Amino acid sequence: MKKLFEAWNQISLVKRIVVGLIIGTVLGLVCPGTGGVAILGDAFVGALKAVAPLLVFFLIVSSLCYSGKSHGGVIRTVIILYMFSTFLAAVIAVVSSMLFPVSLTLSVEAADMSAPQGIADVLRNLLMNIVSNPVKSLMEANYIGILFWAVLLGFGLRGAGEATKKMLNDLSGAFSRVVTWIISFAPFGILGLVYNTVSTNGLSAFTEYGKLLAVLVGSMLFIYFVTNPILVFWCIRKNPFPLIFKCLKKSAITAFFTRSSAANIPINMEACAEMGLDKDTYSVTIPLGSAINMDGAAITITVMTLATAHTLGINVDIPSAIVLSILATLSACGASGVAGGSLLLIPMACGLFGIPNEVAMQVVGIGFIIGVIQDSVETALNSSSDLLLSASAEFRQWRRENKEIVF
Repeated sequence: MKKLFEAWNQISLVKRIVVGLIIGTVLGLVCPGTGGVAILGDAFVGALKAVAPLLVFFLIVSSLCYSGKSHGGVIRTVIILYMFSTFLAAVIAVVSSMLFPVSLTLSVEAADMSAPQGIADVLRNLLMNIVSNPVKSLMEANYIGILFWAVLLGFGLRGAGEATKKMLNDLSGAFSRVVTWIISFAPFGILGLVYNTVSTNGLSAFTEYGKLLAVLVGSMLFIYFVTNPILVFWCIRKNPFPLIFKCLKKSAITAFFTRSSAANIPINMEACAEMGLDKDTYSVTIPLGSAINMDGAAITITVMTLATAHTLGINVDIPSAIVLSILATLSACGASGVAGGSLLLIPMACGLFGIPNEVAMQVVGIGFIIGVIQDSVETALNSSSDLLLSASAEFRQWRRENKEIVF
């Protein structure tokens, strides 16, 4: 049994998920209506639903209490590029979702929902969720309140002793490992989710998922090959595409398969060294990027939230979409270093429009079904953008100093 378990873990998670997806589809077509199979998906989503609030809370607190001061103009430029790029990604996701609206297969009817009437209601919901009791926020999975109190506590603990900071870091690491263990059972969860979807709705459900995947991946490719080159050109004032493709080759390919920005940090640092960048700079900006430069996560959160709103008949006006873009930019930081982490933040964004956590977690389940491609492309975009924007910011400094830019 032990050898069988070890052999199972040695197989790529992506391959295991693909197998689970195929088996779930076949079982759903051949023998629909077997409750014992569908419960695998319910258990998987339930486990994620239980651990996600604590994971987000401790990741943010630990990250902020360890944050140091700025190390110079280059790092300030990198941070600006990171945040602006992530915000642009959220805006592009809003535009894509409005141009190509997607409906999802959910078990809750639109008539059961009470939608906010406009930006005033959205802002009121946001404010009341922000100031909600922190313990209550954790118990009820109120992610907006969790984010607010985690940020305050993180800043408040900056003056704490090293033992306290280490304990928080250990806790965040422990919850990350728990999520990793849960995700290792994703093939069985996906099997149950796909089985339930196919046995209930047939293969037509994959049409909506295909459209959703096209909007997600299309938005991510637009960011990498259109908006990122504009940012790079602003920094180096020369053809950005040689650097774009170098980062794609050095970072994106490995990130696509590891599906973890944190796991790709050493690879990005090695690429920075090969380009002759300052070690004191990239040793800060690359790990920082794995936490706050989350273009793909912002796209996933925004597109999935707007798809849910569209499915439930909730009208999202322009001011509300802007608030969502800002929220997605800030909340994407909570997805760092965790495979599939952006999916766990969808309920927070859905809460902006009064969408219950139970419905949002159904969307998270859909995210795991398409995650074989979505999460891989998302991580490739996030991690390669860390390398790209770190290099661009330093090359901008080189240009000002009249140093030759060679990459």
